[in-house]
Amino acid sequence: MRTGDWLVAAAMVVAAGDWVAVVRHAKRAEFVLKPLVMVVLIAAAVALAGGSPGDTVAFTLAALVLSLAGDVFLMLPADLFVAGLGSFLLAHIAYVGAFNRTAPPIGATLVGVVVVLAVGVPLFRRLARGMHESGQGKLVVPVALYFAAIGAMVVSAVGTAGRPDWDAAHSALAIVGAGLFMTSDSLIGWRRFVRPIRHGDLAVIVTYHLAQAALVLALLG
Repeated sequence: MRTGDWLVAAAMVVAAGDWVAVVRHAKRAEFVLKPLVMVVLIAAAVALAGGSPGDTVAFTLAALVLSLAGDVFLMLPADLFVAGLGSFLLAHIAYVGAFNRTAPPIGATLVGVVVVLAVGVPLFRRLARGMHESGQGKLVVPVALYFAAIGAMVVSAVGTAGRPDWDAAHSALAIVGAGLFMTSDSLIGWRRFVRPIRHGDLAVIVTYHLAQAALVLALLG
């Protein structure tokens, strides 16, 4: 295993510690472990960067740094939901850039669009109704923009299946990572705007960490 692979594994060990902290409601530990996961993944991305196209590396690192900023915004005591939303929106745009160094393949991209619309439109409509019902209607437009960004990221990941420079294993990692990221974000939205989810905190953080690790390995591994 290369140094970068070991660092991804180390990030997952730290992530597991964060999951335990979430279960135990150990906030102090969460404040340390959650951002530390992303710091180690950033180090892993730097270590794995050799041999990868420079723009792919730059976009991937930007996505990870923006995700780290989003993590910090969302875990602070103040309600910085919009700041966190904006950071992750930009992170998804960066991931789109990392996946699309060249023109996206039409066939696989269309499949991704159909899947995203089939899942995302009904979900967003339910979240929007929840926003209005809970007096948070002003968030409908920001959340809609966010859904568009993460949808574009998922479509871009699915599109790797049609790219000649992507093998099946890395394309599968990209698709799984993007799908897990969308799952994590959807859980956050459902819990905030619709209703609580049993063990929702744990489900959100586990899918999020696995998503980020998969995307790093897909793009640079």
